Amino acid sequence: MSAVSRAIVLVDHGSRRPEANAQLEALAERVRAREPGTLVLTAHLEVAPPDVAEALARCAAVGADDVVLLPWFLAPGRHTAEDIPRAVAAATARHPSLRVRIGEPIGLDPRLVDLAMARIAGARGGSASR
Repeated sequence: MSAVSRAIVLVDHGSRRPEANAQLEALAERVRAREPGTLVLTAHLEVAPPDVAEALARCAAVGADDVVLLPWFLAPGRHTAEDIPRAVAAATARHPSLRVRIGEPIGLDPRLVDLAMARIAGARGGSASR
């Protein structure tokens, strides 16, 4: 892969179920389509490779020095407040050229209410109402 300056790392918890981990890669494919010229990688905090250190090492290896790491979590918690910053600090100590900015978890975005209502309606066998 040729050198790039920008990268995005999408990080989730990780799962022993490959189909769960594949969803993060599917998200990455969609982000890649919207961010041409940006390296878009996935990482998992636990259970499945690659981990945050591996993803950030790959960023450094291709010359990406401007990295946004997006926690793919609905709510802030121990992983977003402690584990991810700790992993980023360790990786940037090994790769000082990296500037990594950690995004906020997905959180309670108003668009999630519509999605929740659609899922509720689906469970009921009907359509979502507003």
